[in-house]
Amino acid sequence: MSALPTLLIVDDEVRGLEALKRILEDDFDVRTAENAKAAEEILKREFIQIVLCDQRMPETTGVEFLTKVRKQWPDVIRMILSGYTDAEDIIQGINEAGIYQYITKPWHPDSLLLTLKNAVHLFHLQRENELLNVELRKAPEVLEQKISRKRTTLRDQYQDSDGIVRAAGSPMEEVCEKVRCVAPYDITVLLSGESGTGKELCARALHYKSERWDKPFVVENCAALPDELLESELFGFKRGAFTGAVEDRAGLFERADGGTIFLDEIGEVSPAFQVKLLRVLQEGEIRPLGSGTQRKVNVRVIAATNKDLEAEVRAGRFREDLYYRLATVSIPLPALRERSGDIPAIAEALLATAIISLGKRVDGFTPEALACMQAYHWPGNVRELQNEIQHMLVMGRDKRLGADLLSSRVLRAAPKEEENELHMFADLEGSLKERVETIEASIIREALIRHRWNKSKTARELGLSRVGLRSKLERYGLEKVETLSGNGRDQIAH
Repeated sequence: MSALPTLLIVDDEVRGLEALKRILEDDFDVRTAENAKAAEEILKREFIQIVLCDQRMPETTGVEFLTKVRKQWPDVIRMILSGYTDAEDIIQGINEAGIYQYITKPWHPDSLLLTLKNAVHLFHLQRENELLNVELRKAPEVLEQKISRKRTTLRDQYQDSDGIVRAAGSPMEEVCEKVRCVAPYDITVLLSGESGTGKELCARALHYKSERWDKPFVVENCAALPDELLESELFGFKRGAFTGAVEDRAGLFERADGGTIFLDEIGEVSPAFQVKLLRVLQEGEIRPLGSGTQRKVNVRVIAATNKDLEAEVRAGRFREDLYYRLATVSIPLPALRERSGDIPAIAEALLATAIISLGKRVDGFTPEALACMQAYHWPGNVRELQNEIQHMLVMGRDKRLGADLLSSRVLRAAPKEEENELHMFADLEGSLKERVETIEASIIREALIRHRWNKSKTARELGLSRVGLRSKLERYGLEKVETLSGNGRDQIAH
Protein backbone atom coordinates (compact mmCIF):
# COMPACT_ATOMS: atom_id res chain seq x y z
CA MET A 1 0.00 0.00 0.00
CA SER A 2 1.30 3.48 -0.90
CA ALA A 3 2.49 5.66 1.96
CA LEU A 4 1.52 8.78 0.01
CA PRO A 5 -1.72 10.62 0.87
CA THR A 6 -4.55 9.84 -1.54
CA LEU A 7 -5.96 12.61 -3.74
CA LEU A 8 -8.97 12.40 -6.06
CA ILE A 9 -9.10 14.97 -8.89
CA VAL A 10 -12.46 15.48 -10.61
CA ASP A 11 -12.49 17.45 -13.87
CA ASP A 12 -14.27 16.93 -17.18
CA GLU A 13 -11.27 18.39 -19.06
CA VAL A 14 -8.88 15.51 -19.76
CA ARG A 15 -5.90 17.77 -20.37
CA GLY A 16 -6.46 19.49 -17.04
CA LEU A 17 -6.58 16.12 -15.28
CA GLU A 18 -3.35 14.98 -16.92
CA ALA A 19 -1.54 18.24 -16.09
CA LEU A 20 -2.59 18.08 -12.42
CA LYS A 21 -1.64 14.42 -12.14
CA ARG A 22 1.84 15.03 -13.60
CA ILE A 23 2.52 17.83 -11.14
CA LEU A 24 1.14 16.11 -8.04
CA GLU A 25 1.92 12.40 -8.48
CA ASP A 26 5.34 12.66 -6.80
CA ASP A 27 3.71 13.83 -3.56
CA PHE A 28 0.28 12.16 -3.73
CA ASP A 29 -1.32 8.87 -4.67
CA VAL A 30 -3.49 10.46 -7.38
CA ARG A 31 -6.86 9.15 -8.58
CA THR A 32 -8.72 10.88 -11.42
CA ALA A 33 -12.34 11.02 -12.55
CA GLU A 34 -13.91 12.86 -15.51
CA ASN A 35 -17.34 13.18 -13.89
CA ALA A 36 -19.13 13.04 -10.54
CA LYS A 37 -20.45 9.48 -11.05
CA ALA A 38 -16.98 8.04 -11.66
CA ALA A 39 -15.68 9.98 -8.66
CA GLU A 40 -18.39 8.49 -6.39
CA GLU A 41 -17.40 4.97 -7.44
CA ILE A 42 -13.80 5.68 -6.48
CA LEU A 43 -14.87 7.12 -3.12
CA LYS A 44 -16.94 4.00 -2.42
CA ARG A 45 -14.09 1.56 -2.93
CA GLU A 46 -10.97 3.52 -1.92
CA PHE A 47 -9.70 5.47 1.06
CA ILE A 48 -9.56 9.07 -0.20
CA GLN A 49 -8.23 11.89 1.93
CA ILE A 50 -8.66 14.91 -0.37
CA VAL A 51 -11.03 15.68 -3.26
CA LEU A 52 -10.00 18.47 -5.68
CA CYS A 53 -12.97 19.20 -7.92
CA ASP A 54 -13.58 21.57 -10.83
CA GLN A 55 -16.56 23.90 -10.24
CA ARG A 56 -18.01 23.93 -13.78
CA MET A 57 -18.89 20.44 -15.10
CA PRO A 58 -21.60 19.38 -17.58
CA GLU A 59 -23.75 17.25 -15.25
CA THR A 60 -23.32 19.07 -11.93
CA THR A 61 -21.34 21.80 -10.23
CA GLY A 62 -18.38 21.15 -7.98
CA VAL A 63 -20.28 22.58 -4.99
CA GLU A 64 -23.26 20.26 -5.57
CA PHE A 65 -20.98 17.22 -5.87
CA LEU A 66 -18.91 18.13 -2.79
CA THR A 67 -22.10 18.78 -0.79
CA LYS A 68 -22.99 15.13 -1.46
CA VAL A 69 -19.45 14.07 -0.56
CA ARG A 70 -19.77 15.98 2.72
CA LYS A 71 -22.85 13.95 3.68
CA GLN A 72 -21.50 10.51 2.70
CA TRP A 73 -17.76 10.94 3.42
CA PRO A 74 -17.55 13.81 5.95
CA ASP A 75 -13.87 13.20 6.81
CA VAL A 76 -12.69 13.87 3.25
CA ILE A 77 -11.11 17.33 2.78
CA ARG A 78 -13.04 19.07 -0.01
CA MET A 79 -11.51 21.67 -2.37
CA ILE A 80 -12.80 23.58 -5.41
CA LEU A 81 -10.75 24.51 -8.48
CA SER A 82 -12.37 27.17 -10.62
CA GLY A 83 -11.67 29.91 -13.14
CA TYR A 84 -14.57 31.91 -11.70
CA THR A 85 -14.55 33.95 -8.48
CA ASP A 86 -18.23 34.69 -8.00
CA ALA A 87 -18.78 35.61 -4.33
CA GLU A 88 -22.09 33.72 -4.16
CA ASP A 89 -20.40 30.53 -5.40
CA ILE A 90 -17.70 30.91 -2.75
CA ILE A 91 -20.25 31.47 0.03
CA GLN A 92 -22.32 28.51 -1.13
CA GLY A 93 -19.23 26.32 -1.28
CA ILE A 94 -18.13 27.27 2.22
CA ASN A 95 -21.57 26.81 3.79
CA GLU A 96 -23.14 23.89 1.93
CA ALA A 97 -20.15 21.81 0.89
CA GLY A 98 -17.81 22.74 3.74
CA ILE A 99 -15.10 23.70 1.26
CA TYR A 100 -11.62 23.87 2.80
CA GLN A 101 -10.12 25.97 0.00
CA TYR A 102 -11.44 27.73 -3.13
CA ILE A 103 -8.54 27.74 -5.63
CA THR A 104 -8.77 30.03 -8.64
CA LYS A 105 -7.31 29.40 -12.08
CA PRO A 106 -4.66 29.86 -13.29
CA TRP A 107 -3.05 28.11 -10.34
CA HIS A 108 0.66 28.12 -9.52
CA PRO A 109 2.12 24.60 -9.04
CA ASP A 110 4.10 25.46 -5.89
CA SER A 111 1.14 27.25 -4.31
CA LEU A 112 -1.25 24.41 -5.18
CA LEU A 113 1.15 21.81 -3.78
CA LEU A 114 1.55 23.73 -0.52
CA THR A 115 -2.25 24.09 -0.18
CA LEU A 116 -2.76 20.36 -0.72
CA LYS A 117 -0.06 19.48 1.82
CA ASN A 118 -1.81 21.73 4.34
CA ALA A 119 -5.05 19.91 3.55
CA VAL A 120 -3.35 16.56 4.34
CA HIS A 121 -2.22 18.02 7.64
CA LEU A 122 -5.80 19.11 8.35
CA PHE A 123 -7.07 15.59 7.56
CA HIS A 124 -4.70 14.09 10.12
CA LEU A 125 -5.64 16.76 12.67
CA GLN A 126 -9.32 15.87 12.22
CA ARG A 127 -8.51 12.23 12.90
CA GLU A 128 -6.55 13.18 16.00
CA ASN A 129 -9.42 15.40 17.09
CA GLU A 130 -11.84 12.46 16.83
CA LEU A 131 -9.58 10.43 19.09
CA LEU A 132 -9.37 13.34 21.53
CA ASN A 133 -13.17 13.59 21.57
CA VAL A 134 -13.36 9.91 22.52
CA GLU A 135 -10.84 10.53 25.27
CA LEU A 136 -12.82 13.56 26.41
CA ARG A 137 -15.95 11.47 26.83
CA LYS A 138 -14.06 8.79 28.71
CA ALA A 139 -11.90 10.97 30.91
CA PRO A 140 -12.86 14.67 30.76
CA GLU A 141 -10.91 15.65 33.84
CA VAL A 142 -7.68 14.10 32.54
CA LEU A 143 -8.05 15.84 29.18
CA GLU A 144 -8.86 19.16 30.81
CA GLN A 145 -5.65 18.88 32.82
CA LYS A 146 -3.68 18.15 29.64
CA ILE A 147 -5.16 21.18 27.87
CA SER A 148 -4.42 23.36 30.87
CA ARG A 149 -0.80 22.17 30.94
CA LYS A 150 -0.42 22.87 27.21
CA ARG A 151 -1.84 26.37 27.63
CA THR A 152 0.52 27.02 30.52
CA THR A 153 3.49 25.72 28.52
CA LEU A 154 2.56 27.99 25.61
CA ARG A 155 2.20 30.99 27.92
CA ASP A 156 5.54 30.25 29.57
CA GLN A 157 7.21 30.09 26.15
CA TYR A 158 6.08 33.64 25.39
CA GLN A 159 6.79 34.82 28.94
CA ASP A 160 10.41 33.71 28.66
CA SER A 161 11.36 34.75 25.12
CA ASP A 162 8.41 36.52 23.47
CA GLY A 163 8.52 33.77 20.84
CA ILE A 164 10.57 36.19 18.68
CA VAL A 165 14.00 34.97 17.60
CA ARG A 166 16.70 37.65 17.66
CA ALA A 167 20.36 38.23 18.45
CA ALA A 168 21.75 40.38 21.24
CA GLY A 169 21.49 44.06 20.41
CA SER A 170 18.85 43.46 17.74
CA PRO A 171 16.49 46.30 16.70
CA MET A 172 13.74 43.87 17.73
CA GLU A 173 14.75 44.36 21.38
CA GLU A 174 12.93 47.70 21.38
CA VAL A 175 9.85 46.07 19.83
CA CYS A 176 9.85 43.28 22.43
CA GLU A 177 10.23 45.80 25.25
CA LYS A 178 7.15 47.65 23.98
CA VAL A 179 5.26 44.35 23.80
CA ARG A 180 6.18 43.57 27.41
CA CYS A 181 5.02 47.02 28.55
CA VAL A 182 1.74 47.05 26.64
CA ALA A 183 0.65 43.39 26.95
CA PRO A 184 -0.90 43.52 30.47
CA TYR A 185 -3.16 46.46 29.63
CA ASP A 186 -6.50 45.86 27.91
CA ILE A 187 -6.02 48.33 25.06
CA THR A 188 -5.95 48.08 21.26
CA VAL A 189 -2.56 47.83 19.57
CA LEU A 190 -1.60 48.57 15.96
CA LEU A 191 1.39 46.66 14.58
CA SER A 192 2.92 48.09 11.42
CA GLY A 193 5.63 46.85 9.11
CA GLU A 194 6.28 45.15 5.80
CA SER A 195 4.73 41.75 5.06
CA GLY A 196 6.66 38.92 6.68
CA THR A 197 8.25 40.94 9.50
CA GLY A 198 6.61 38.97 12.31
CA LYS A 199 3.48 40.97 13.15
CA GLU A 200 1.45 37.85 13.99
CA LEU A 201 4.22 36.62 16.32
CA CYS A 202 4.08 39.95 18.15
CA ALA A 203 0.30 39.69 18.36
CA ARG A 204 0.59 36.24 19.94
CA ALA A 205 3.18 37.55 22.40
CA LEU A 206 0.78 40.38 23.36
CA HIS A 207 -1.99 37.84 23.93
CA TYR A 208 0.01 35.28 25.95
CA LYS A 209 1.53 37.98 28.15
CA SER A 210 -1.91 39.42 28.94
CA GLU A 211 -4.57 38.42 31.46
CA ARG A 212 -6.48 36.86 28.54
CA TRP A 213 -3.78 34.23 27.90
CA ASP A 214 -6.05 31.30 28.80
CA LYS A 215 -8.81 32.44 26.43
CA PRO A 216 -9.01 32.14 22.61
CA PHE A 217 -6.63 33.87 20.22
CA VAL A 218 -8.12 34.06 16.71
CA VAL A 219 -6.69 35.47 13.47
CA GLU A 220 -8.35 36.96 10.40
CA ASN A 221 -6.63 38.27 7.27
CA CYS A 222 -8.83 41.17 6.23
CA ALA A 223 -7.30 41.37 2.76
CA ALA A 224 -8.28 37.81 1.85
CA LEU A 225 -12.07 38.28 1.66
CA PRO A 226 -14.57 40.65 0.08
CA ASP A 227 -16.78 42.73 2.40
CA GLU A 228 -19.73 40.29 2.45
CA LEU A 229 -17.59 37.30 3.41
CA LEU A 230 -15.50 39.29 5.87
CA GLU A 231 -18.60 40.53 7.67
CA SER A 232 -20.06 37.03 7.96
CA GLU A 233 -16.68 35.66 9.06
CA LEU A 234 -16.17 38.25 11.80
CA PHE A 235 -19.73 38.86 13.01
CA GLY A 236 -21.45 35.56 12.12
CA PHE A 237 -24.85 35.11 10.51
CA LYS A 238 -28.34 33.73 11.03
CA ARG A 239 -29.88 30.98 8.97
CA GLY A 240 -31.39 32.40 5.79
CA ALA A 241 -29.36 35.64 5.94
CA PHE A 242 -28.15 34.98 2.38
CA THR A 243 -28.16 32.21 -0.19
CA GLY A 244 -26.39 29.22 1.29
CA ALA A 245 -26.81 30.24 4.95
CA VAL A 246 -28.40 26.95 6.01
CA GLU A 247 -27.59 27.25 9.71
CA ASP A 248 -26.65 29.84 12.34
CA ARG A 249 -22.93 30.42 12.64
CA ALA A 250 -20.98 32.36 15.27
CA GLY A 251 -18.42 34.85 13.98
CA LEU A 252 -14.81 35.18 15.09
CA PHE A 253 -15.60 38.05 17.47
CA GLU A 254 -18.05 35.81 19.29
CA ARG A 255 -15.68 32.83 19.28
CA ALA A 256 -12.92 35.03 20.68
CA ASP A 257 -15.11 36.30 23.52
CA GLY A 258 -12.89 36.83 26.56
CA GLY A 259 -9.75 36.55 24.44
CA THR A 260 -7.99 38.35 21.60
CA ILE A 261 -8.71 38.83 17.90
CA PHE A 262 -5.89 39.69 15.51
CA LEU A 263 -7.01 41.59 12.40
CA ASP A 264 -4.19 41.36 9.87
CA GLU A 265 -3.94 43.71 6.85
CA ILE A 266 -6.50 46.08 8.39
CA GLY A 267 -5.48 48.77 5.88
CA GLU A 268 -7.14 46.78 3.09
CA VAL A 269 -10.74 46.95 4.36
CA SER A 270 -13.20 49.11 2.43
CA PRO A 271 -14.57 52.41 3.80
CA ALA A 272 -18.02 50.79 4.18
CA PHE A 273 -16.64 48.00 6.34
CA GLN A 274 -14.56 50.46 8.35
CA VAL A 275 -17.82 51.99 9.61
CA LYS A 276 -19.08 48.60 10.82
CA LEU A 277 -15.80 47.77 12.52
CA LEU A 278 -15.70 51.17 14.23
CA ARG A 279 -19.15 50.53 15.71
CA VAL A 280 -17.97 47.21 17.16
CA LEU A 281 -14.93 48.85 18.76
CA GLN A 282 -16.99 51.73 20.18
CA GLU A 283 -19.96 49.74 21.50
CA GLY A 284 -18.42 46.33 22.19
CA GLU A 285 -21.35 44.76 20.35
CA ILE A 286 -21.79 42.78 17.15
CA ARG A 287 -24.85 42.09 15.04
CA PRO A 288 -24.74 38.87 13.02
CA LEU A 289 -25.96 39.08 9.44
CA GLY A 290 -29.72 38.52 9.32
CA SER A 291 -30.17 39.16 13.05
CA GLY A 292 -32.15 42.03 14.56
CA THR A 293 -30.39 41.93 17.93
CA GLN A 294 -26.97 42.98 19.12
CA ARG A 295 -24.65 40.68 21.07
CA LYS A 296 -22.14 41.88 23.64
CA VAL A 297 -18.55 40.67 23.18
CA ASN A 298 -15.50 41.17 25.37
CA VAL A 299 -12.58 41.03 22.96
CA ARG A 300 -9.20 42.70 22.80
CA VAL A 301 -8.38 43.84 19.26
CA ILE A 302 -4.85 43.80 17.85
CA ALA A 303 -4.56 45.03 14.27
CA ALA A 304 -1.70 44.96 11.76
CA THR A 305 -0.93 46.66 8.48
CA ASN A 306 1.87 46.95 5.94
CA LYS A 307 0.60 50.40 4.91
CA ASP A 308 1.26 53.84 6.35
CA LEU A 309 -2.20 54.32 7.90
CA GLU A 310 -1.53 57.94 8.80
CA ALA A 311 -0.90 58.62 5.10
CA GLU A 312 -4.05 56.65 4.25
CA VAL A 313 -6.01 58.84 6.68
CA ARG A 314 -4.63 62.01 5.07
CA ALA A 315 -5.55 60.65 1.63
CA GLY A 316 -9.12 59.94 2.81
CA ARG A 317 -8.88 56.17 2.30
CA PHE A 318 -8.96 55.24 5.99
CA ARG A 319 -11.23 56.70 8.65
CA GLU A 320 -9.42 58.89 11.15
CA ASP A 321 -11.69 57.87 14.04
CA LEU A 322 -11.10 54.18 13.33
CA TYR A 323 -7.36 54.75 13.11
CA TYR A 324 -7.25 56.32 16.58
CA ARG A 325 -9.45 53.52 17.96
CA LEU A 326 -7.00 50.91 16.65
CA ALA A 327 -3.77 52.77 17.38
CA THR A 328 -4.03 53.35 21.11
CA VAL A 329 -0.46 52.08 21.00
CA SER A 330 1.46 51.75 17.73
CA ILE A 331 4.40 49.37 17.42
CA PRO A 332 6.43 49.52 14.16
CA LEU A 333 8.42 46.40 13.24
CA PRO A 334 11.76 46.68 11.39
CA ALA A 335 12.31 44.93 8.06
CA LEU A 336 14.70 41.96 8.00
CA ARG A 337 17.28 44.00 6.04
CA GLU A 338 17.42 46.37 9.05
CA ARG A 339 18.33 43.50 11.40
CA SER A 340 20.81 41.44 9.39
CA GLY A 341 22.55 40.45 12.63
CA ASP A 342 19.46 38.37 13.49
CA ILE A 343 19.57 36.38 10.24
CA PRO A 344 21.84 33.49 11.45
CA ALA A 345 19.65 32.91 14.53
CA ILE A 346 16.41 33.19 12.54
CA ALA A 347 17.76 30.91 9.80
CA GLU A 348 18.72 28.21 12.33
CA ALA A 349 15.29 28.44 13.99
CA LEU A 350 13.49 28.21 10.63
CA LEU A 351 15.68 25.27 9.63
CA ALA A 352 14.83 23.42 12.85
CA THR A 353 11.12 23.87 12.09
CA ALA A 354 11.57 22.77 8.45
CA ILE A 355 13.48 19.65 9.56
CA ILE A 356 10.52 18.62 11.72
CA SER A 357 7.86 19.38 9.08
CA LEU A 358 9.74 17.83 6.14
CA GLY A 359 11.33 14.95 8.05
CA LYS A 360 14.83 15.51 6.65
CA ARG A 361 17.86 16.04 8.89
CA VAL A 362 20.93 18.18 8.24
CA ASP A 363 23.60 19.67 10.50
CA GLY A 364 22.93 23.32 9.75
CA PHE A 365 24.40 25.83 7.28
CA THR A 366 27.92 26.42 6.05
CA PRO A 367 29.46 29.74 7.13
CA GLU A 368 29.45 30.81 3.49
CA ALA A 369 25.68 30.24 3.21
CA LEU A 370 25.01 32.32 6.33
CA ALA A 371 27.29 35.09 5.07
CA CYS A 372 25.40 35.21 1.75
CA MET A 373 22.07 35.33 3.59
CA GLN A 374 23.26 38.28 5.66
CA ALA A 375 24.40 40.15 2.55
CA TYR A 376 21.00 39.88 0.84
CA HIS A 377 18.27 42.52 1.39
CA TRP A 378 15.27 40.10 1.73
CA PRO A 379 12.39 42.18 0.28
CA GLY A 380 10.00 39.41 1.37
CA ASN A 381 11.43 39.48 4.92
CA VAL A 382 11.21 36.40 7.17
CA ARG A 383 8.63 34.73 4.94
CA GLU A 384 11.01 34.88 1.97
CA LEU A 385 13.85 33.56 4.15
CA GLN A 386 11.62 30.69 5.30
CA ASN A 387 10.82 29.70 1.70
CA GLU A 388 14.51 29.88 0.76
CA ILE A 389 15.49 27.59 3.65
CA GLN A 390 12.80 25.04 2.81
CA HIS A 391 14.06 25.01 -0.78
CA MET A 392 17.65 24.51 0.43
CA LEU A 393 16.64 21.67 2.73
CA VAL A 394 14.71 19.86 0.01
CA MET A 395 17.47 20.24 -2.60
CA GLY A 396 20.47 19.70 -0.29
CA ARG A 397 22.43 16.45 -0.44
CA ASP A 398 25.21 17.15 2.07
CA LYS A 399 25.21 17.19 5.85
CA ARG A 400 25.34 21.00 5.83
CA LEU A 401 23.43 23.35 3.54
CA GLY A 402 25.87 25.29 1.38
CA ALA A 403 25.65 28.60 -0.45
CA ASP A 404 25.34 26.79 -3.79
CA LEU A 405 21.75 25.90 -2.81
CA LEU A 406 20.73 29.56 -2.51
CA SER A 407 18.75 31.25 -5.27
CA SER A 408 20.75 33.34 -7.70
CA ARG A 409 19.04 36.52 -6.46
CA VAL A 410 20.42 35.84 -2.97
CA LEU A 411 23.89 35.07 -4.26
CA ARG A 412 23.93 38.34 -6.18
CA ALA A 413 23.06 40.07 -2.88
CA ALA A 414 21.69 43.11 -4.73
CA PRO A 415 21.35 46.07 -2.35
CA LYS A 416 18.25 47.41 -4.10
CA GLU A 417 14.93 46.02 -5.27
CA GLU A 418 15.45 43.84 -8.34
CA GLU A 419 12.86 45.56 -10.51
CA ASN A 420 15.41 48.30 -11.27
CA GLU A 421 18.83 46.68 -11.01
CA LEU A 422 20.51 49.65 -12.76
CA HIS A 423 20.41 51.40 -9.38
CA MET A 424 23.09 49.07 -8.04
CA PHE A 425 25.43 50.22 -10.82
CA ALA A 426 24.62 53.90 -10.28
CA ASP A 427 25.58 53.60 -6.60
CA LEU A 428 29.09 52.39 -7.39
CA GLU A 429 31.95 54.86 -6.95
CA GLY A 430 35.31 55.33 -8.67
CA SER A 431 36.45 55.37 -12.27
CA LEU A 432 34.68 53.41 -15.01
CA LYS A 433 37.39 50.73 -14.83
CA GLU A 434 36.98 50.38 -11.07
CA ARG A 435 33.20 50.12 -11.34
CA VAL A 436 33.42 47.49 -14.08
CA GLU A 437 35.88 45.49 -11.96
CA THR A 438 33.48 45.63 -8.99
CA ILE A 439 30.68 44.22 -11.14
CA GLU A 440 33.02 41.59 -12.65
CA ALA A 441 34.11 40.46 -9.17
CA SER A 442 30.46 40.09 -8.13
CA ILE A 443 29.64 37.98 -11.20
CA ILE A 444 32.67 35.73 -10.68
CA ARG A 445 31.90 35.27 -6.98
CA GLU A 446 28.26 34.33 -7.69
CA ALA A 447 29.34 31.76 -10.31
CA LEU A 448 31.98 30.29 -7.97
CA ILE A 449 29.47 29.81 -5.16
CA ARG A 450 26.89 28.30 -7.50
CA HIS A 451 29.51 25.79 -8.76
CA ARG A 452 30.67 25.10 -5.21
CA TRP A 453 34.04 26.75 -5.89
CA ASN A 454 34.81 24.40 -8.78
CA LYS A 455 37.15 26.60 -10.81
CA SER A 456 36.98 24.48 -13.99
CA LYS A 457 33.20 24.70 -14.21
CA THR A 458 33.26 28.41 -13.33
CA ALA A 459 35.88 29.20 -15.96
CA ARG A 460 33.94 27.20 -18.58
CA GLU A 461 30.70 29.05 -17.84
CA LEU A 462 32.35 32.48 -17.93
CA GLY A 463 34.43 31.74 -21.03
CA LEU A 464 37.75 32.04 -19.20
CA SER A 465 40.82 29.83 -19.05
CA ARG A 466 41.76 28.42 -15.65
CA VAL A 467 44.84 30.65 -15.69
CA GLY A 468 42.70 33.68 -16.54
CA LEU A 469 40.24 32.86 -13.76
CA ARG A 470 43.04 32.33 -11.24
CA SER A 471 44.47 35.71 -12.17
CA LYS A 472 41.13 37.42 -11.54
CA LEU A 473 40.67 35.61 -8.22
CA GLU A 474 44.02 36.93 -7.06
CA ARG A 475 43.28 40.43 -8.34
CA TYR A 476 39.89 40.62 -6.59
CA GLY A 477 40.89 38.68 -3.47
CA LEU A 478 38.11 36.12 -3.94
CA GLU A 479 38.29 33.06 -1.73
CA LYS A 480 36.01 30.71 0.17
CA VAL A 481 34.64 31.48 3.63
CA GLU A 482 37.14 30.76 6.36
CA THR A 483 36.47 30.29 10.07
CA LEU A 484 38.62 32.49 12.28
CA SER A 485 40.02 30.38 15.08
CA GLY A 486 40.92 33.43 17.15
CA ASN A 487 37.41 34.70 17.89
CA GLY A 488 35.25 31.86 16.63
CA ARG A 489 33.43 34.06 14.14
CA ASP A 490 32.94 33.44 10.42
CA GLN A 491 33.92 35.81 7.67
CA ILE A 492 33.84 35.88 3.90
CA ALA A 493 36.62 37.48 1.89
CA HIS A 494 35.69 39.09 -1.40
